[in-house]
Amino acid sequence: MAERIEQRLEDRIPELEQLERVGLFTHKEIRAVLRKASALEYKIQRRALRKEDFINYIQYEVNLLELIKKRRARIGYSFKKDEIEHSILHRVHSLFNRATGKWKDDVQLWLSHVAFCKQWNAKHQLSKVFSTMLAIHSNKPALWIMAAKWEMETRLSSESARHLFLRALRFHPECPKLYQEYFRMELMHAEKQRKEKKEFEQAKMDLGEFNYSEEILNGEMARIVYRDASQKIKGVEFQLAVLSIAKLFDFTQDLQKEILESLQARYADDPLTWDYMARRELELGSLQPTEHTTKQKKVSEMAQREERCCAVFDEAVGAVPTEDMWKCYITFCLERYNRKTNSEELKQKRLERTLSVFSKAHESNLLSEALYKQWLQLLLDSNLSEKAVEVAEAATKHFSQSVQAWQMRLQVLIRLKRDDVTQCFEEAIKHVKSKGTLPLWTLWVEWSEGTNSKEDTEALYQRSLRATMPAESVTMKEMYLDWTYRNSGYKKVKRLFTSLCENRPFSLDFFRKMIQIEKEQESCKMLNLREYYERALREFGSTNTDLWLDYIKEELSHPQGKPENCGSIHWRAMKMLQGDLVEDFVSKYTLLQTGHL
Repeated sequence: MAERIEQRLEDRIPELEQLERVGLFTHKEIRAVLRKASALEYKIQRRALRKEDFINYIQYEVNLLELIKKRRARIGYSFKKDEIEHSILHRVHSLFNRATGKWKDDVQLWLSHVAFCKQWNAKHQLSKVFSTMLAIHSNKPALWIMAAKWEMETRLSSESARHLFLRALRFHPECPKLYQEYFRMELMHAEKQRKEKKEFEQAKMDLGEFNYSEEILNGEMARIVYRDASQKIKGVEFQLAVLSIAKLFDFTQDLQKEILESLQARYADDPLTWDYMARRELELGSLQPTEHTTKQKKVSEMAQREERCCAVFDEAVGAVPTEDMWKCYITFCLERYNRKTNSEELKQKRLERTLSVFSKAHESNLLSEALYKQWLQLLLDSNLSEKAVEVAEAATKHFSQSVQAWQMRLQVLIRLKRDDVTQCFEEAIKHVKSKGTLPLWTLWVEWSEGTNSKEDTEALYQRSLRATMPAESVTMKEMYLDWTYRNSGYKKVKRLFTSLCENRPFSLDFFRKMIQIEKEQESCKMLNLREYYERALREFGSTNTDLWLDYIKEELSHPQGKPENCGSIHWRAMKMLQGDLVEDFVSKYTLLQTGHL
Protein backbone atom coordinates (compact mmCIF):
# COMPACT_ATOMS: atom_id res chain seq x y z
CA MET A 1 0.00 0.00 0.00
CA ALA A 2 2.81 2.41 0.91
CA GLU A 3 4.49 1.90 -2.48
CA ARG A 4 1.23 2.69 -4.28
CA ILE A 5 0.75 5.86 -2.27
CA GLU A 6 4.35 6.95 -2.89
CA GLN A 7 3.82 6.38 -6.62
CA ARG A 8 0.66 8.52 -6.64
CA LEU A 9 2.44 11.30 -4.77
CA GLU A 10 5.35 11.16 -7.22
CA ASP A 11 2.84 11.51 -10.07
CA ARG A 12 1.86 14.86 -8.56
CA ILE A 13 5.40 16.27 -8.62
CA PRO A 14 5.39 17.62 -12.23
CA GLU A 15 2.21 19.68 -11.68
CA LEU A 16 3.45 20.94 -8.29
CA GLU A 17 6.81 21.94 -9.81
CA GLN A 18 4.98 23.85 -12.52
CA LEU A 19 2.81 25.61 -9.89
CA GLU A 20 5.93 26.76 -8.05
CA ARG A 21 7.90 27.63 -11.20
CA VAL A 22 5.20 29.91 -12.66
CA GLY A 23 4.64 31.63 -9.30
CA LEU A 24 1.13 30.42 -8.50
CA PHE A 25 2.22 28.67 -5.28
CA THR A 26 5.20 29.15 -2.93
CA HIS A 27 7.58 26.34 -1.92
CA LYS A 28 6.01 26.27 1.56
CA GLU A 29 2.51 25.89 0.06
CA ILE A 30 3.69 23.06 -2.21
CA ARG A 31 4.98 21.16 0.84
CA ALA A 32 1.65 21.71 2.62
CA VAL A 33 -0.24 20.36 -0.44
CA LEU A 34 1.97 17.26 -0.46
CA ARG A 35 1.42 16.62 3.24
CA LYS A 36 -2.36 16.96 2.88
CA ALA A 37 -2.43 14.79 -0.25
CA SER A 38 -0.39 12.11 1.54
CA ALA A 39 -2.85 12.02 4.46
CA LEU A 40 -5.86 11.84 2.09
CA GLU A 41 -4.22 9.09 -0.01
CA TYR A 42 -3.63 6.91 3.05
CA LYS A 43 -7.31 7.23 3.98
CA ILE A 44 -8.59 6.01 0.59
CA GLN A 45 -6.12 3.11 0.39
CA ARG A 46 -7.29 1.40 3.58
CA ARG A 47 -9.09 -1.92 3.55
CA ALA A 48 -12.22 -0.55 5.19
CA LEU A 49 -13.11 2.28 2.79
CA ARG A 50 -15.33 5.15 3.89
CA LYS A 51 -17.37 7.28 1.53
CA GLU A 52 -16.62 10.41 3.57
CA ASP A 53 -12.88 9.99 2.89
CA PHE A 54 -13.44 10.05 -0.88
CA ILE A 55 -15.76 13.04 -0.59
CA ASN A 56 -13.20 14.93 1.52
CA TYR A 57 -10.41 14.13 -0.98
CA ILE A 58 -12.55 15.27 -3.93
CA GLN A 59 -13.55 18.45 -2.09
CA TYR A 60 -9.89 19.21 -1.36
CA GLU A 61 -8.96 18.82 -5.03
CA VAL A 62 -11.90 20.99 -6.13
CA ASN A 63 -10.87 23.69 -3.64
CA LEU A 64 -7.32 23.48 -5.03
CA LEU A 65 -8.63 23.99 -8.57
CA GLU A 66 -10.64 27.01 -7.44
CA LEU A 67 -7.60 28.50 -5.71
CA ILE A 68 -5.45 28.04 -8.83
CA LYS A 69 -8.20 29.69 -10.91
CA LYS A 70 -8.30 32.73 -8.60
CA ARG A 71 -4.51 33.09 -8.53
CA ARG A 72 -4.31 32.85 -12.32
CA ALA A 73 -6.83 35.69 -12.55
CA ARG A 74 -4.89 37.74 -10.01
CA ILE A 75 -1.51 37.54 -11.71
CA GLY A 76 -2.92 37.27 -15.26
CA TYR A 77 -1.18 33.96 -16.11
CA SER A 78 -3.14 31.56 -18.34
CA PHE A 79 -0.53 29.08 -19.63
CA LYS A 80 0.48 25.50 -18.62
CA LYS A 81 -3.14 24.40 -18.08
CA ASP A 82 -2.47 20.97 -19.58
CA GLU A 83 0.33 20.31 -17.09
CA ILE A 84 -1.55 21.71 -14.03
CA GLU A 85 -5.37 21.73 -14.16
CA HIS A 86 -5.81 18.78 -16.52
CA SER A 87 -3.73 16.60 -14.23
CA ILE A 88 -5.91 17.52 -11.22
CA LEU A 89 -9.13 17.08 -13.23
CA HIS A 90 -8.02 13.61 -14.29
CA ARG A 91 -7.36 12.74 -10.64
CA VAL A 92 -10.81 13.99 -9.52
CA HIS A 93 -12.54 11.95 -12.23
CA SER A 94 -10.55 8.92 -11.11
CA LEU A 95 -11.65 9.47 -7.50
CA PHE A 96 -15.30 9.87 -8.55
CA ASN A 97 -15.07 6.68 -10.64
CA ARG A 98 -13.70 4.72 -7.66
CA ALA A 99 -16.35 6.12 -5.31
CA THR A 100 -19.31 5.50 -7.65
CA GLY A 101 -17.93 2.04 -8.39
CA LYS A 102 -17.90 1.24 -4.68
CA TRP A 103 -21.20 2.95 -3.73
CA LYS A 104 -23.25 2.46 -6.89
CA ASP A 105 -26.62 3.12 -5.21
CA ASP A 106 -25.71 6.61 -4.00
CA VAL A 107 -27.43 8.81 -6.59
CA GLN A 108 -26.16 12.00 -4.93
CA LEU A 109 -22.57 10.85 -5.56
CA TRP A 110 -23.33 10.37 -9.26
CA LEU A 111 -25.00 13.77 -9.44
CA SER A 112 -21.96 15.37 -7.79
CA HIS A 113 -19.78 13.90 -10.55
CA VAL A 114 -22.21 15.21 -13.18
CA ALA A 115 -22.13 18.70 -11.61
CA PHE A 116 -18.32 18.63 -11.51
CA CYS A 117 -18.13 17.68 -15.20
CA LYS A 118 -20.50 20.50 -16.12
CA GLN A 119 -18.58 23.03 -14.04
CA TRP A 120 -15.26 22.19 -15.71
CA ASN A 121 -16.76 21.60 -19.18
CA ALA A 122 -15.65 17.95 -19.34
CA LYS A 123 -18.15 16.95 -22.06
CA HIS A 124 -16.48 13.71 -23.09
CA GLN A 125 -16.19 12.55 -19.47
CA LEU A 126 -19.78 13.58 -18.71
CA SER A 127 -21.08 11.48 -21.59
CA LYS A 128 -19.34 8.45 -20.02
CA VAL A 129 -20.73 9.28 -16.57
CA PHE A 130 -24.30 9.48 -17.89
CA SER A 131 -23.87 6.20 -19.75
CA THR A 132 -22.61 4.33 -16.66
CA MET A 133 -25.10 5.98 -14.31
CA LEU A 134 -28.11 5.13 -16.51
CA ALA A 135 -26.98 1.52 -16.82
CA ILE A 136 -27.13 1.25 -13.00
CA HIS A 137 -30.04 3.62 -12.24
CA SER A 138 -32.29 2.90 -15.19
CA ASN A 139 -35.28 2.90 -12.79
CA LYS A 140 -35.10 6.69 -12.26
CA PRO A 141 -36.84 8.70 -15.03
CA ALA A 142 -35.43 12.01 -13.75
CA LEU A 143 -31.88 10.86 -14.59
CA TRP A 144 -32.88 9.92 -18.15
CA ILE A 145 -34.47 13.35 -18.59
CA MET A 146 -31.35 15.07 -17.23
CA ALA A 147 -29.10 13.18 -19.66
CA ALA A 148 -31.37 13.85 -22.65
CA LYS A 149 -31.61 17.56 -21.82
CA TRP A 150 -27.85 17.80 -21.65
CA GLU A 151 -27.51 16.13 -25.05
CA MET A 152 -30.09 18.46 -26.54
CA GLU A 153 -29.18 21.76 -24.93
CA THR A 154 -25.40 21.50 -24.40
CA ARG A 155 -24.19 19.11 -27.08
CA LEU A 156 -26.94 20.27 -29.49
CA SER A 157 -27.53 16.65 -30.49
CA SER A 158 -31.25 16.03 -30.92
CA GLU A 159 -30.49 12.56 -32.31
CA SER A 160 -28.71 11.49 -29.09
CA ALA A 161 -31.46 13.04 -26.95
CA ARG A 162 -34.13 11.17 -28.96
CA HIS A 163 -32.19 7.92 -28.58
CA LEU A 164 -32.03 8.42 -24.79
CA PHE A 165 -35.75 9.16 -24.52
CA LEU A 166 -36.62 6.05 -26.53
CA ARG A 167 -34.37 3.93 -24.31
CA ALA A 168 -35.95 5.48 -21.20
CA LEU A 169 -39.47 4.71 -22.47
CA ARG A 170 -38.57 1.04 -22.81
CA PHE A 171 -37.92 1.04 -19.05
CA HIS A 172 -40.80 3.39 -18.17
CA PRO A 173 -43.52 2.98 -20.83
CA GLU A 174 -46.16 4.78 -18.73
CA CYS A 175 -44.18 7.67 -17.24
CA PRO A 176 -46.01 10.98 -17.99
CA LYS A 177 -42.98 13.18 -17.26
CA LEU A 178 -40.79 11.29 -19.75
CA TYR A 179 -43.38 11.69 -22.51
CA GLN A 180 -43.81 15.39 -21.71
CA GLU A 181 -40.08 16.07 -21.94
CA TYR A 182 -39.74 13.93 -25.10
CA PHE A 183 -42.64 15.91 -26.62
CA ARG A 184 -40.92 19.18 -25.66
CA MET A 185 -37.60 17.99 -27.12
CA GLU A 186 -39.18 17.19 -30.50
CA LEU A 187 -40.80 20.63 -30.64
CA MET A 188 -37.49 22.28 -29.71
CA HIS A 189 -35.81 20.31 -32.50
CA ALA A 190 -38.47 21.46 -34.98
CA GLU A 191 -38.09 25.08 -33.86
CA LYS A 192 -34.31 24.86 -34.18
CA GLN A 193 -34.62 23.56 -37.77
CA ARG A 194 -37.16 26.25 -38.66
CA LYS A 195 -34.74 28.95 -37.43
CA GLU A 196 -31.86 27.42 -39.39
CA LYS A 197 -33.92 27.26 -42.57
CA LYS A 198 -35.08 30.86 -42.13
CA GLU A 199 -31.49 32.10 -41.65
CA PHE A 200 -30.32 30.22 -44.75
CA GLU A 201 -33.17 31.68 -46.79
CA GLN A 202 -32.42 35.21 -45.56
CA ALA A 203 -28.77 34.70 -46.54
CA LYS A 204 -30.03 33.43 -49.96
CA MET A 205 -28.00 30.24 -49.61
CA ASP A 206 -28.67 27.11 -51.62
CA LEU A 207 -30.56 24.59 -49.45
CA GLY A 208 -29.79 21.68 -51.77
CA GLU A 209 -27.37 19.95 -49.41
CA PHE A 210 -29.66 20.49 -46.39
CA ASN A 211 -32.74 18.31 -46.16
CA TYR A 212 -35.47 20.08 -44.15
CA SER A 213 -38.56 17.87 -44.00
CA GLU A 214 -41.80 19.86 -43.92
CA GLU A 215 -43.34 17.29 -41.59
CA ILE A 216 -40.56 17.69 -39.01
CA LEU A 217 -40.68 21.49 -39.38
CA ASN A 218 -44.40 21.40 -38.57
CA GLY A 219 -43.88 19.26 -35.45
CA GLU A 220 -44.99 15.91 -36.88
CA MET A 221 -42.53 14.01 -34.67
CA ALA A 222 -44.06 15.63 -31.58
CA ARG A 223 -47.52 14.66 -32.85
CA ILE A 224 -46.40 11.00 -33.09
CA VAL A 225 -45.03 11.17 -29.52
CA TYR A 226 -48.32 12.67 -28.31
CA ARG A 227 -50.49 10.06 -30.01
CA ASP A 228 -48.38 7.22 -28.66
CA ALA A 229 -48.44 8.70 -25.16
CA SER A 230 -52.19 9.37 -25.10
CA GLN A 231 -52.87 5.69 -25.77
CA LYS A 232 -50.77 4.61 -22.78
CA ILE A 233 -51.34 7.44 -20.29
CA LYS A 234 -54.85 8.16 -19.13
CA GLY A 235 -55.95 11.29 -17.31
CA VAL A 236 -56.71 14.88 -18.14
CA GLU A 237 -53.64 16.19 -16.27
CA PHE A 238 -51.29 14.71 -18.88
CA GLN A 239 -53.32 16.16 -21.77
CA LEU A 240 -53.27 19.62 -20.19
CA ALA A 241 -49.52 19.39 -19.48
CA VAL A 242 -48.79 18.50 -23.13
CA LEU A 243 -51.10 21.27 -24.34
CA SER A 244 -49.31 23.84 -22.17
CA ILE A 245 -45.98 22.73 -23.71
CA ALA A 246 -47.37 22.98 -27.26
CA LYS A 247 -48.60 26.53 -26.57
CA LEU A 248 -44.99 27.65 -26.00
CA PHE A 249 -44.27 27.19 -29.74
CA ASP A 250 -45.88 29.42 -32.36
CA PHE A 251 -46.09 26.77 -35.13
CA THR A 252 -48.22 24.22 -33.26
CA GLN A 253 -51.74 25.53 -33.89
CA ASP A 254 -52.87 22.31 -35.62
CA LEU A 255 -51.29 20.18 -32.90
CA GLN A 256 -52.96 22.25 -30.17
CA LYS A 257 -56.29 21.83 -31.94
CA GLU A 258 -55.86 18.04 -32.06
CA ILE A 259 -54.96 17.85 -28.34
CA LEU A 260 -57.92 20.08 -27.45
CA GLU A 261 -60.35 17.96 -29.48
CA SER A 262 -59.01 14.80 -27.86
CA LEU A 263 -59.36 16.42 -24.44
CA GLN A 264 -63.00 17.34 -25.05
CA ALA A 265 -63.89 13.99 -26.58
CA ARG A 266 -62.22 11.71 -24.01
CA TYR A 267 -62.57 13.72 -20.80
CA ALA A 268 -65.81 15.66 -21.24
CA ASP A 269 -66.95 14.74 -17.72
CA ASP A 270 -63.76 15.78 -15.97
CA PRO A 271 -63.91 19.09 -14.02
CA LEU A 272 -60.35 19.97 -15.09
CA THR A 273 -61.39 19.86 -18.76
CA TRP A 274 -64.21 22.32 -18.14
CA ASP A 275 -61.93 24.45 -15.96
CA TYR A 276 -59.42 24.71 -18.79
CA MET A 277 -62.09 25.47 -21.41
CA ALA A 278 -63.56 28.22 -19.24
CA ARG A 279 -60.23 29.87 -18.41
CA ARG A 280 -59.33 29.70 -22.09
CA GLU A 281 -61.92 32.40 -22.73
CA LEU A 282 -59.71 34.86 -20.83
CA GLU A 283 -56.74 34.09 -23.06
CA LEU A 284 -58.76 34.22 -26.28
CA GLY A 285 -59.83 37.74 -25.42
CA SER A 286 -56.29 38.83 -24.54
CA LEU A 287 -54.99 37.85 -27.99
CA GLN A 288 -56.66 40.91 -29.53
CA PRO A 289 -54.52 44.10 -29.79
CA THR A 290 -55.08 46.39 -26.81
CA GLU A 291 -53.22 49.48 -28.03
CA HIS A 292 -54.95 52.87 -28.06
CA THR A 293 -57.76 51.68 -25.75
CA THR A 294 -59.04 53.67 -22.81
CA LYS A 295 -59.06 52.34 -19.24
CA GLN A 296 -62.86 52.20 -19.31
CA LYS A 297 -62.79 50.09 -22.46
CA LYS A 298 -60.19 47.75 -20.97
CA VAL A 299 -62.36 47.25 -17.88
CA SER A 300 -65.38 46.60 -20.10
CA GLU A 301 -63.46 44.04 -22.18
CA MET A 302 -62.20 42.29 -19.04
CA ALA A 303 -65.74 42.13 -17.64
CA GLN A 304 -66.98 40.62 -20.92
CA ARG A 305 -64.21 38.01 -20.93
CA GLU A 306 -64.99 37.04 -17.34
CA GLU A 307 -68.69 36.76 -18.26
CA ARG A 308 -67.79 34.36 -21.07
CA CYS A 309 -65.72 32.28 -18.63
CA CYS A 310 -68.64 32.14 -16.20
CA ALA A 311 -71.01 31.12 -19.02
CA VAL A 312 -68.78 28.10 -19.67
CA PHE A 313 -68.61 27.33 -15.94
CA ASP A 314 -72.43 27.57 -15.69
CA GLU A 315 -72.70 25.04 -18.48
CA ALA A 316 -70.08 22.88 -16.73
CA VAL A 317 -71.87 22.68 -13.36
CA GLY A 318 -75.01 21.70 -15.26
CA ALA A 319 -73.22 18.97 -17.23
CA VAL A 320 -70.98 17.76 -14.36
CA PRO A 321 -72.77 18.56 -11.07
CA THR A 322 -70.01 17.50 -8.65
CA GLU A 323 -68.24 19.05 -5.66
CA ASP A 324 -64.97 19.25 -7.62
CA MET A 325 -66.65 21.12 -10.48
CA TRP A 326 -68.10 23.72 -8.12
CA LYS A 327 -64.70 24.00 -6.45
CA CYS A 328 -63.11 24.86 -9.83
CA TYR A 329 -65.81 27.49 -10.48
CA ILE A 330 -65.48 29.07 -7.02
CA THR A 331 -61.66 29.03 -7.18
CA PHE A 332 -61.82 30.91 -10.49
CA CYS A 333 -64.23 33.50 -9.05
CA LEU A 334 -62.05 34.03 -5.96
CA GLU A 335 -58.93 34.42 -8.11
CA ARG A 336 -60.62 37.10 -10.19
CA TYR A 337 -61.98 38.85 -7.07
CA ASN A 338 -58.55 38.95 -5.45
CA ARG A 339 -56.92 40.50 -8.53
CA LYS A 340 -56.10 44.17 -8.06
CA THR A 341 -58.17 46.63 -10.04
CA ASN A 342 -58.77 50.38 -9.87
CA SER A 343 -62.34 49.94 -11.08
CA GLU A 344 -64.78 49.79 -8.15
CA GLU A 345 -67.53 48.72 -10.55
CA LEU A 346 -65.52 45.67 -11.70
CA LYS A 347 -64.55 44.84 -8.09
CA GLN A 348 -68.22 44.95 -7.02
CA LYS A 349 -69.30 42.83 -9.98
CA ARG A 350 -66.67 40.21 -9.12
CA LEU A 351 -67.82 40.14 -5.48
CA GLU A 352 -71.49 39.72 -6.43
CA ARG A 353 -70.61 36.96 -8.89
CA THR A 354 -68.49 35.10 -6.31
CA LEU A 355 -71.18 35.28 -3.62
CA SER A 356 -73.80 34.14 -6.14
CA VAL A 357 -71.72 31.10 -7.11
CA PHE A 358 -71.18 30.20 -3.44
CA SER A 359 -74.97 30.37 -2.88
CA LYS A 360 -75.73 28.18 -5.90
CA ALA A 361 -73.18 25.56 -4.80
CA HIS A 362 -74.71 25.59 -1.31
CA GLU A 363 -78.22 25.15 -2.74
CA SER A 364 -76.95 22.16 -4.72
CA ASN A 365 -75.50 20.64 -1.49
CA LEU A 366 -72.11 20.43 -3.23
CA LEU A 367 -70.04 22.83 -1.14
CA SER A 368 -67.08 21.40 0.78
CA GLU A 369 -66.21 22.35 4.36
CA ALA A 370 -63.09 24.26 3.26
CA LEU A 371 -65.16 26.33 0.81
CA TYR A 372 -67.70 27.19 3.52
CA LYS A 373 -64.77 28.66 5.46
CA GLN A 374 -63.72 30.77 2.45
CA TRP A 375 -67.33 31.90 1.94
CA LEU A 376 -67.59 33.00 5.57
CA GLN A 377 -64.31 34.91 5.38
CA LEU A 378 -65.48 36.70 2.25
CA LEU A 379 -68.80 37.65 3.87
CA LEU A 380 -67.10 38.96 7.01
CA ASP A 381 -64.57 40.95 4.96
CA SER A 382 -67.48 42.44 3.02
CA ASN A 383 -69.34 43.37 6.28
CA LEU A 384 -72.26 41.04 5.46
CA SER A 385 -72.55 39.80 9.03
CA GLU A 386 -76.16 38.55 8.97
CA LYS A 387 -75.50 36.45 5.90
CA ALA A 388 -72.31 35.14 7.57
CA VAL A 389 -74.37 33.90 10.55
CA GLU A 390 -76.76 32.11 8.18
CA VAL A 391 -73.92 30.48 6.25
CA ALA A 392 -72.16 29.41 9.45
CA GLU A 393 -75.36 27.74 10.66
CA ALA A 394 -75.80 26.01 7.29
CA ALA A 395 -72.20 24.71 7.47
CA THR A 396 -72.84 23.07 10.87
CA LYS A 397 -76.02 21.47 9.54
CA HIS A 398 -74.12 19.94 6.62
CA PHE A 399 -71.10 18.92 8.73
CA SER A 400 -72.69 18.44 12.15
CA GLN A 401 -69.87 16.24 13.47
CA SER A 402 -67.03 18.44 12.24
CA VAL A 403 -65.10 20.34 14.90
CA GLN A 404 -63.82 22.79 12.26
CA ALA A 405 -67.38 23.63 11.10
CA TRP A 406 -68.53 24.40 14.65
CA GLN A 407 -65.34 26.34 15.31
CA MET A 408 -66.04 28.52 12.26
CA ARG A 409 -69.61 29.19 13.39
CA LEU A 410 -68.57 30.01 16.95
CA GLN A 411 -65.78 32.34 15.79
CA VAL A 412 -68.31 34.22 13.66
CA LEU A 413 -70.73 34.58 16.60
CA ILE A 414 -67.92 35.69 18.94
CA ARG A 415 -66.61 38.19 16.41
CA LEU A 416 -70.11 39.67 15.97
CA LYS A 417 -70.71 39.59 19.79
CA ARG A 418 -73.98 37.66 19.47
CA ASP A 419 -76.07 36.65 22.48
CA ASP A 420 -76.46 32.98 21.51
CA VAL A 421 -72.75 32.04 21.83
CA THR A 422 -73.26 29.85 24.94
CA GLN A 423 -76.23 28.10 23.35
CA CYS A 424 -74.14 27.40 20.23
CA PHE A 425 -71.26 26.00 22.33
CA GLU A 426 -73.70 23.63 24.09
CA GLU A 427 -75.08 22.53 20.73
CA ALA A 428 -71.56 21.95 19.36
CA ILE A 429 -70.48 19.80 22.33
CA LYS A 430 -73.67 17.76 21.97
CA HIS A 431 -73.12 17.03 18.26
CA VAL A 432 -69.36 16.43 18.21
CA LYS A 433 -67.85 13.26 19.66
CA SER A 434 -65.74 13.76 22.79
CA LYS A 435 -62.54 12.83 20.93
CA GLY A 436 -61.14 15.89 19.18
CA THR A 437 -63.27 18.50 20.99
CA LEU A 438 -60.23 20.25 22.51
CA PRO A 439 -60.36 23.22 20.03
CA LEU A 440 -64.00 23.85 21.05
CA TRP A 441 -63.25 23.76 24.78
CA THR A 442 -60.21 26.05 24.47
CA LEU A 443 -62.26 28.50 22.39
CA TRP A 444 -65.11 28.33 24.93
CA VAL A 445 -62.97 29.00 28.02
CA GLU A 446 -61.01 31.77 26.26
CA TRP A 447 -64.30 33.45 25.35
CA SER A 448 -65.66 32.91 28.87
CA GLU A 449 -62.54 34.47 30.47
CA GLY A 450 -63.30 37.77 28.74
CA THR A 451 -67.09 37.63 29.01
CA ASN A 452 -68.42 35.62 31.96
CA SER A 453 -67.87 35.81 35.72
CA LYS A 454 -65.02 33.99 37.51
CA GLU A 455 -67.46 31.46 38.94
CA ASP A 456 -68.88 30.59 35.50
CA THR A 457 -65.41 30.30 33.97
CA GLU A 458 -64.19 28.08 36.80
CA ALA A 459 -67.24 25.83 36.43
CA LEU A 460 -66.53 25.65 32.70
CA TYR A 461 -62.90 24.63 33.33
CA GLN A 462 -64.05 21.92 35.73
CA ARG A 463 -66.57 20.68 33.17
CA SER A 464 -63.96 20.64 30.39
CA LEU A 465 -61.68 18.38 32.47
CA ARG A 466 -64.50 15.87 32.81
CA ALA A 467 -65.65 16.10 29.19
CA THR A 468 -62.36 15.92 27.25
CA MET A 469 -60.35 12.79 26.56
CA PRO A 470 -57.45 12.20 29.02
CA ALA A 471 -54.78 13.17 26.45
CA GLU A 472 -56.65 16.41 25.66
CA SER A 473 -57.34 17.27 29.30
CA VAL A 474 -53.59 17.94 29.71
CA THR A 475 -53.93 21.20 27.77
CA MET A 476 -57.00 22.22 29.76
CA LYS A 477 -55.08 21.66 33.04
CA GLU A 478 -52.32 24.01 31.88
CA MET A 479 -54.85 26.69 30.87
CA TYR A 480 -56.82 26.25 34.13
CA LEU A 481 -53.65 26.65 36.21
CA ASP A 482 -52.58 29.78 34.32
CA TRP A 483 -56.06 31.38 34.51
CA THR A 484 -56.41 30.66 38.25
CA TYR A 485 -53.05 32.26 39.02
CA ARG A 486 -53.90 35.36 36.97
CA ASN A 487 -57.32 35.80 38.57
CA SER A 488 -57.15 34.29 42.08
CA GLY A 489 -53.52 34.42 43.18
CA TYR A 490 -50.94 32.07 44.60
CA LYS A 491 -52.83 30.34 47.43
CA LYS A 492 -55.72 29.34 45.16
CA VAL A 493 -53.46 28.08 42.39
CA LYS A 494 -51.44 25.99 44.89
CA ARG A 495 -54.63 24.26 46.09
CA LEU A 496 -55.74 23.75 42.48
CA PHE A 497 -52.35 22.24 41.54
CA THR A 498 -52.62 19.71 44.38
CA SER A 499 -56.15 18.86 43.28
CA LEU A 500 -55.24 18.44 39.60
CA CYS A 501 -52.29 16.19 40.49
CA GLU A 502 -54.77 13.54 41.63
CA ASN A 503 -55.71 12.65 38.05
CA ARG A 504 -53.29 11.68 35.30
CA PRO A 505 -52.10 12.38 32.62
CA PHE A 506 -49.88 15.44 32.97
CA SER A 507 -47.62 17.43 30.73
CA LEU A 508 -44.13 18.66 31.58
CA ASP A 509 -45.31 22.24 30.96
CA PHE A 510 -47.96 21.77 33.66
CA PHE A 511 -45.23 21.20 36.28
CA ARG A 512 -42.90 23.84 34.82
CA LYS A 513 -45.72 26.38 35.01
CA MET A 514 -46.18 25.68 38.73
CA ILE A 515 -42.41 25.89 39.31
CA GLN A 516 -42.35 29.26 37.52
CA ILE A 517 -45.29 30.50 39.63
CA GLU A 518 -43.44 29.53 42.83
CA LYS A 519 -40.29 31.35 41.65
CA GLU A 520 -42.29 34.54 41.06
CA GLN A 521 -43.29 34.70 44.76
CA GLU A 522 -41.38 37.03 47.09
CA SER A 523 -41.00 34.25 49.64
CA CYS A 524 -40.12 31.47 47.19
CA LYS A 525 -39.76 28.30 49.26
CA MET A 526 -37.31 25.58 48.29
CA LEU A 527 -39.52 23.05 50.05
CA ASN A 528 -42.33 23.74 47.57
CA LEU A 529 -39.96 23.67 44.59
CA ARG A 530 -38.67 20.27 45.71
CA GLU A 531 -42.24 18.97 45.87
CA TYR A 532 -42.98 20.18 42.32
CA TYR A 533 -39.72 18.81 40.92
CA GLU A 534 -40.27 15.45 42.65
CA ARG A 535 -43.80 15.22 41.21
CA ALA A 536 -42.49 16.08 37.74
CA LEU A 537 -39.65 13.55 37.99
CA ARG A 538 -42.07 10.78 38.91
CA GLU A 539 -43.78 11.36 35.55
CA PHE A 540 -40.90 12.43 33.27
CA GLY A 541 -37.70 11.50 35.12
CA SER A 542 -36.89 8.59 32.78
CA THR A 543 -37.16 10.61 29.57
CA ASN A 544 -36.02 14.18 30.34
CA THR A 545 -32.43 15.11 31.25
CA ASP A 546 -33.08 18.86 31.52
CA LEU A 547 -35.53 18.34 34.40
CA TRP A 548 -32.82 16.67 36.52
CA LEU A 549 -30.30 19.39 35.66
CA ASP A 550 -32.77 22.16 36.54
CA TYR A 551 -33.42 20.47 39.89
CA ILE A 552 -29.67 20.35 40.60
CA LYS A 553 -29.26 24.01 39.56
CA GLU A 554 -32.11 24.97 41.90
CA GLU A 555 -30.42 23.25 44.86
CA LEU A 556 -27.15 25.05 44.04
CA SER A 557 -28.55 28.54 43.44
CA HIS A 558 -31.58 28.87 45.78
CA PRO A 559 -30.88 30.56 49.15
CA GLN A 560 -32.64 27.67 50.93
CA GLY A 561 -31.09 25.02 48.64
CA LYS A 562 -28.91 22.15 49.87
CA PRO A 563 -25.91 21.57 47.56
CA GLU A 564 -25.22 18.30 49.40
CA ASN A 565 -28.43 16.91 47.80
CA CYS A 566 -26.91 17.18 44.30
CA GLY A 567 -25.02 13.89 44.68
CA SER A 568 -28.15 11.88 45.45
CA ILE A 569 -30.10 13.64 42.64
CA HIS A 570 -27.28 12.75 40.22
CA TRP A 571 -27.30 9.12 41.41
CA ARG A 572 -31.11 8.87 40.96
CA ALA A 573 -30.88 10.40 37.48
CA MET A 574 -28.29 7.82 36.40
CA LYS A 575 -30.65 5.08 37.61
CA MET A 576 -33.83 6.44 36.05
CA LEU A 577 -32.74 7.80 32.65
CA GLN A 578 -32.95 5.41 29.71
CA GLY A 579 -30.57 4.58 26.86
CA ASP A 580 -28.54 7.41 25.31
CA LEU A 581 -30.07 9.92 27.73
CA VAL A 582 -27.59 8.78 30.40
CA GLU A 583 -24.64 9.86 28.23
CA ASP A 584 -26.39 13.14 27.40
CA PHE A 585 -26.99 13.80 31.12
CA VAL A 586 -23.37 13.03 32.05
CA SER A 587 -21.98 15.45 29.44
CA LYS A 588 -24.38 18.24 30.48
CA TYR A 589 -23.69 17.63 34.18
CA THR A 590 -19.94 17.91 33.49
CA LEU A 591 -20.51 21.24 31.71
CA LEU A 592 -22.60 22.40 34.69
CA GLN A 593 -19.80 21.53 37.13
CA THR A 594 -17.23 23.42 35.08
CA GLY A 595 -19.49 26.47 34.84
CA HIS A 596 -20.21 26.20 31.10
CA LEU A 597 -23.94 25.48 31.40
